[in-house]
Amino acid sequence: MPDTTCHMSISLDGFVAGPGVYATTVTRPDLFRAYLTEQIRLLIENHGVPVEIGESSEPIPIHFAYRRDINVTAALSERGNPRVDRPVRDVFDTPDLAAMDDAIANGTLPRPPGTPEPLALFRAARIDYSLHRLFHYTGADPEHFQNFVIFTNYQFYVDVFARLGHERMASGHPGSDAFVEPGNVITRNSRLGGGTSGVVPERMPQMPAFHLVEPGYRGITMINIGTGPSNARTITDHVAVLRPHAWLMLGHCAGLSNSQKLGDYVLAHGYMREDHVLDNELPLWVPIPALAEMQVALELAVGEVTGLAGFELKRVMRTGTVASVDNRNWEIGDPAIIRRLSQSRAIALDMESSTISANGFRFRVPYGTLLCVSDKPLHGEIKLAGMAGEFYRQRVNQHLEIGLRALEKLKAQDWERLHSRKLRSYAEVAFQ
Repeated sequence: MPDTTCHMSISLDGFVAGPGVYATTVTRPDLFRAYLTEQIRLLIENHGVPVEIGESSEPIPIHFAYRRDINVTAALSERGNPRVDRPVRDVFDTPDLAAMDDAIANGTLPRPPGTPEPLALFRAARIDYSLHRLFHYTGADPEHFQNFVIFTNYQFYVDVFARLGHERMASGHPGSDAFVEPGNVITRNSRLGGGTSGVVPERMPQMPAFHLVEPGYRGITMINIGTGPSNARTITDHVAVLRPHAWLMLGHCAGLSNSQKLGDYVLAHGYMREDHVLDNELPLWVPIPALAEMQVALELAVGEVTGLAGFELKRVMRTGTVASVDNRNWEIGDPAIIRRLSQSRAIALDMESSTISANGFRFRVPYGTLLCVSDKPLHGEIKLAGMAGEFYRQRVNQHLEIGLRALEKLKAQDWERLHSRKLRSYAEVAFQ
C-alpha cells in the first residue's frame, strides 16, 4: 500500500534553501487537506514551478492502515485458525522505526549525493505513528485537535476548561461549534442543534485532552499532561505533527525569590534545562529564546484580566528564567541544584515548562509559559494538601482566563507573523 509523495524542482530562493529537488511523503489527506493545500500553494506562488504527486516506494504499515484498534486484527492469530495463526509481520508491512525518527527536525539527517532534500519536518510514517499515539494518550481522535494548545500539569485547569466548554455549547456561543472530551464525546453547540454523542471511557487516558472546536481548527485544545518532563516530551513529540500555530504551558511552580507571593505569575523569558529528556536531540548549549509575539500576548492578557498596569502589574507578574527539573523532591536532594538555581538567576521552578518550550523550538512550534507560584520551599512555604486545594480554587479561574485571552490575541495575528523567524534555521524545510 503505497504513500503519496511530493517531488519538486526548485530554481529560486525563498521557502527552500536553494535550487534542487525536494520531496516528502504525506498521509491522511482528509486531516491535513487544508494544511497541505496551503503549503503547496505557497511553494507554487513563490517559485513558479510545478509540484509532482505520485506513489512513493515507502509502504504503509498495516498498523497505520487502521485508524485505531489494530489489536483486533492481531487477535485473530490467537484463535487457533491455521490460516491466520501467523505473526502480522509475516503477512503485512510493519512499522520501520528507522523511517520514523526526527533527524530532519534535529538537523542531523544524512543526505547522500543525489537524494532529494526534505520538504517537511515529518514524513508520513512518523506522522501516522504520532496520530495513533495521540489517541492512545489523550483519548481523542486527532481530527478534534485544534491549532492552539494549552498544556497544564493540574486537573483543576481542565475542570474549569470543561465547565467553560459546556457553558458555551449551552449558550449558543457564536465562535465555537462543539466541545470534545476523551472518548470522542462530542457536545454540539445549541445554535447548531445541540446534542451529545460518544461514550465516556471507563478510565481516563494518561493525558486527557479537551477540545473547544472552531471552524478551520482555530479553536483551543487543553491537555492535562500530568507531572514530569517525560510526559511533557511525549505529548509534544506527537502534537507537533499536527503543526499547531502555538502552544502554551499554564501550571503551577515553586517561587524561588523571597519577594514573590503565593498566587504571583511568572512569565518565562528564559529556561534552565535540568529536565534532561531532550539533551541528546537539543544540546544544552542551544539557547531557547523567548518569542516576542507570545510574550506580548501573555503580558497584555495578564494586564487585561487583572486590571493592573505599570508597577502594579509588575508586583504580581515577574519575568525571568524558569528552571525545570526531573526530580520532584529537588528541594531535599543534591544541594548542588540549589547553587545552580542561584547562579542561573531562576525565579521559578517546575518539571515541564522547559521541556515544552524546548520541543516547541525543536519542532518550530511557537511556545510560551505563564506559571503561577503555588509554594516557596526555599523560604519555608511548602505545599500542603489543605493549603494547595484552597489556593487552586482561588487562582485557577483567573489563570486560565489569562491563557485563553492570550490565545485569542494570537489568533488575531497573521500566522506568518506568529511563526517566528527565530524558530527557523538557515537551511530550513519549506513546509511550516
